Amino acid sequence: METGSRVKVLQVIARMNVGGPAVLVADLIRNLDTSQFETKLVTGYCDDNESDYLDEVATDIVAIRIQGLGRSISFINDLKAFFILIQEIKRFGPDVIHTHTAKAGVLGRLAGLIAKPTAKRIHTFHGHLLHGYFDQRKVRLIVLLERFLGLFTYKFVAIGTVVRSDLLKAGIGKTKKYEIIYPGLQNLDVYPRSEARDVLRLDPEKSYIVYVGRLTNIKRPDRLIDLARGLKVEHPSAHMIVAGAGELLEELKMKAIRELLPITFLGWRNDIGMILSASNIAVLCSDNEGIPLTLIQASQAGLPIVTTDVGSICDIVEDGLTGLLTDASSEGLMQGVSRILNDPRLGERLGKSGQERAQQLFSSKAMINHHEWLYSQSL
Repeated sequence: METGSRVKVLQVIARMNVGGPAVLVADLIRNLDTSQFETKLVTGYCDDNESDYLDEVATDIVAIRIQGLGRSISFINDLKAFFILIQEIKRFGPDVIHTHTAKAGVLGRLAGLIAKPTAKRIHTFHGHLLHGYFDQRKVRLIVLLERFLGLFTYKFVAIGTVVRSDLLKAGIGKTKKYEIIYPGLQNLDVYPRSEARDVLRLDPEKSYIVYVGRLTNIKRPDRLIDLARGLKVEHPSAHMIVAGAGELLEELKMKAIRELLPITFLGWRNDIGMILSASNIAVLCSDNEGIPLTLIQASQAGLPIVTTDVGSICDIVEDGLTGLLTDASSEGLMQGVSRILNDPRLGERLGKSGQERAQQLFSSKAMINHHEWLYSQSL
């Protein structure tokens, strides 16, 4: 890189489906100091049952789209995407190649090694695939591949302490190769609860438990149905709101209709601040997570959180201080929700503490500053 010129950063992500990685990548592209950094985004296409963040929200961001770079695995399509990626890297000539998500991490780092070997390769683990996705044989293959790619990776970024710990235990990289960069969010638009309920036409007398996220197997939305069943019996004045979509949406809707459960599915929404403001408790029921941004947003809105204790969620939720951590079961979630419904003062205390913690640790400014430092010192 010539003295005085901007650092060229190529962001590579398999697809920008609505979710945490897309939000963080978009925030980086928007907010890196343009006097110091020149950034380009390369990504693939979302599946038919997914919402594309670039189309739904980040319409201001320009991306280079590569067919075959998305989630689906196909030797022929992946190979085509790989060679196109090599061409794009040669065309841009990046100083830093920053990859996100598993497939883009493989293709992006290998393509960078061929097209621009002097570029510093950085890979972010927004979570990992070691638990809950594949059988042990496939997990071992993933670990071997990541160990190999680690030889050609300048830095790993883990979005939480537990994510880094899990990867180190699997023998992926050494501690000195990791940076922990917590995800950061812009301030959430928060509204008075009564106003939010008026806008959303919700019952002012009910208690609302909200879930925001994808409705896919690893998120275990079947536990939302179990939770609704429990609320129907034990807390008839409570109701669940689900903001999100995915391949399990229609199946969940049918179960809820058949059993007349107190649960409403809203699909993907752009008014998450309004929905959280109208709610009393936020829940997450996954088997595996990195650091879910929806829980940070829930904390920004001052909601107490009840969540399974998986991945790096404990970096957001301090058990008994900002929310309640449970085992990965419907029973544990139901106990946590019931505890707060039965003790509203506990919910208020947890929500207030969580709001203060979110302001301190999970700001967009802190995340951007850390990335700018990482890109600059790598050169």
